[in-house]
Amino acid sequence: MAADGTSKDILVIGAGIVGTCAALELALRGHRVTLMDRRLPGLETSYGNAGVIQREAVEPYAMPRSLRFLLAAALGRTPDVHYHVAGLLAAWPQLWQYWRASAPHRHRQASGDYAALIAHATSEHQRMLDLAGANALVQRQGLRLVYRSAGLLDEALKDAARIEREYGIAFRAMDGAQLQAAEPGFRIPLAGAVHWLDSWSVSDPSLVVERYARLFTALGGRFVLGNAGSLRQAGAGWQADTVEGRVEASQAVVALGPWAGPFTRRLGYRLPLFVKRGYHRHYVNGATVAVPTLDAERGYVMSAQKKGLRITTGAEIADIDATPTPRQLALAEAAAAGLLALGEPVESTPWLGSRPCVADMKPIIGKAGRHDGLWFNFGHGHQGFTLGPASARLLADLIDGGTPYTDAAGYAPGRFG
Repeated sequence: MAADGTSKDILVIGAGIVGTCAALELALRGHRVTLMDRRLPGLETSYGNAGVIQREAVEPYAMPRSLRFLLAAALGRTPDVHYHVAGLLAAWPQLWQYWRASAPHRHRQASGDYAALIAHATSEHQRMLDLAGANALVQRQGLRLVYRSAGLLDEALKDAARIEREYGIAFRAMDGAQLQAAEPGFRIPLAGAVHWLDSWSVSDPSLVVERYARLFTALGGRFVLGNAGSLRQAGAGWQADTVEGRVEASQAVVALGPWAGPFTRRLGYRLPLFVKRGYHRHYVNGATVAVPTLDAERGYVMSAQKKGLRITTGAEIADIDATPTPRQLALAEAAAAGLLALGEPVESTPWLGSRPCVADMKPIIGKAGRHDGLWFNFGHGHQGFTLGPASARLLADLIDGGTPYTDAAGYAPGRFG
């Protein structure tokens, strides 16, 4: 409840991992909460990730600044990045800000804020997993970054040692023989791996969101289907149209992930938001991996999921509604097939989704600023699944008017003026 002991009527729009966790956290605190989306919880962006809760991701993904990488990306020679020219041009102002924010001194500053939230990623998930009875969906075996080149492995191990020293994140260095023993399905020798030990993974990200949503409704929360575009200010509160009629609330939370940009612009906000699209596909009747694995030199992740071995791709800069161009997935499939017996694809058409990104690499969490009773919780980039519960706790602290459990200034919408 709020600091004064009162409960509020709150409407949360967006039922991905971020919005569902926000609704659940607010319901746990005694507020009367309605969660609204055009689809059931967890069926959009939250469905398609690699399913890793990345406790090791204490530093956000910076834009690579080496000329070699940028040239390879521009020429389409790397599987890490693909782009549509129209999408690149449309996102150019945000990408320029992203480039500037990725300068070493700015990235260090951003990492301080980012690490403070990531520090609570697994503990806040654990709290919700316990309450939702969903621990059986979680594996606590870490995340491996595998390397084909001894030189790049050495660089990665040095950086891992720095991360461990500065942030206390445990890792294990693995040579080629140790990696082969741990992953006998690999059919070519690799240089080795960095095995981050504190990260977790889940066998079905969408099902985790569903379990959290089920707990939310069991607590008295209400889920309704509706169009986020109908959200509007009404007197001292907010209202939206749903298939069950009009919903009214004194407070509204925007948790629309990659759709937050167009929505907030309509309300007059100018936030440096852009999307990175990504693809995935499942494979069966082949080899799998014991631990989620990033092929660090090819830019894709393999993880064992209920539907099979899931391969997820890097970033595609394109309009959110642009025609799919799964070139990165084809490159990832080829690289993975050289590493293990891939099997047959489950889906005839790859899944496509979008990651909600902010130019300064930090999510936007807090009071909107221009409208009373409006709150933002979006822009988590690659770490929405990781940060859903931790962000929910911070947002709820702010809505309740108490002291936030971690410093909220670095995530405030007002940092953009």
